[in-house]
Amino acid sequence: LISRFRTTNTMKSAILATLVASAAAFAPAQTGRSATTVSESKADLSSLASGLNPVVKYYDPLNLAEQDFWGKGNEATIGWLRQSEIKHGRIAMFAFVGYIVQSNVVFPWAQTMAGAAHPSPDLVPEAQWDAIPLGAKWQIFAVISMLELWDECGGGGALPHYTKGRQPGKYPPFTLFRDNVHFVLDLYDPFGFNKNMSAETKERRLKAELNNGRLAQLAIFAFLCADKIPGSVPLLNGIAIPYAGDPMIPFEGQFSYF
Repeated sequence: LISRFRTTNTMKSAILATLVASAAAFAPAQTGRSATTVSESKADLSSLASGLNPVVKYYDPLNLAEQDFWGKGNEATIGWLRQSEIKHGRIAMFAFVGYIVQSNVVFPWAQTMAGAAHPSPDLVPEAQWDAIPLGAKWQIFAVISMLELWDECGGGGALPHYTKGRQPGKYPPFTLFRDNVHFVLDLYDPFGFNKNMSAETKERRLKAELNNGRLAQLAIFAFLCADKIPGSVPLLNGIAIPYAGDPMIPFEGQFSYF
């Protein structure tokens, strides 16, 4: 997308550099618990919100933090909400960086075993996704599903469920899988570089992750809206290129339940 507008290269580079510089905040600390990382009550959320944004502070117009989802209790509900926000923020950060990369870079190797090349950056990222073979899309969703299952089961019991006291956003290690099936690195800190991180640094990085995730969610949807609805995001006028498909239908033209 953006490669068609060379005048925006400086802006893109600045945005990408900012996200890369904060990449260390993509995952929270793996050890230790604190009021900032395990917010199990509305009071904890209010305290956390003040640290994240001293201007807006705590904002919950739907009173979600007072609800009791599925009869599991208020603390379990807050755990679910916290996990959901962190997870969506991480995915949005990856999506935004991926959007920038897809707009400018083509991997030199073949995309398929048949030798087909990766989609050209002349296509908007949404159109690039449409051009991916159906089998490749199913592989992506299969990996995502396995990662989700491992998260939900706490790594085979290595950690409690996030609605039952686990630190929100803490992805379980692959210890059980690594010991019994096949070697694989953990998603967070696979080489143990952060095991001696100070508590203050953990707190700061967690807050950075939350704020970056919230910003990334707005950013990726700004691109999607600007591509689909011309003029809907004035800041992206002259950058966005209209997309005729539907970004909310990942298998459009290839597969349908109906």
